[in-house]
Amino acid sequence: MKRLCIFLLFLFSCISGFTQTDLPQIKIKTLNGADFLFSSLSANNDTAVIISFWATWCIPCITELETINDQLEVRQQQTPFKLIAVSVDDTRSSARVPSFVKGRGWNFPIYLDANSDLKRALNINDIPHVLIIKNGRIIYQHTGYVPGNEEELFEVISKQKQQPN
Repeated sequence: MKRLCIFLLFLFSCISGFTQTDLPQIKIKTLNGADFLFSSLSANNDTAVIISFWATWCIPCITELETINDQLEVRQQQTPFKLIAVSVDDTRSSARVPSFVKGRGWNFPIYLDANSDLKRALNINDIPHVLIIKNGRIIYQHTGYVPGNEEELFEVISKQKQQPN
């Protein structure tokens, strides 16, 4: 009986870990230093939000964001969505994020998770890591980048537009 209880407890913890999709109540910083409550993204209601976790030293991260950015206006006209990026550069390297972003000409919101609190709360181990959030829930995620991954993101968003809440 004791083994069965332990097994069921273990099984429940595993299942709940995989199905936990609510947004964490973690504060991250804007590039201007203001606090931003990550869970407030659930206020976007029916608009999908692509969230890219990246760092200035991560070449695949930058490549993915550049590729998405190059198609951003056209894709947003086809299916409305928002794009934000969360830098996981540590406290030493996060100071260079604003100038890096400005040099790239990225006009989407960039946030700083210098202590990796949000990254830990979402159980993200590697970057690039991309999430799609809709109606306050994580509906898609992937880690790593190979050319063409952005097409999968846009396909997921397009399908979500067609589905009722």
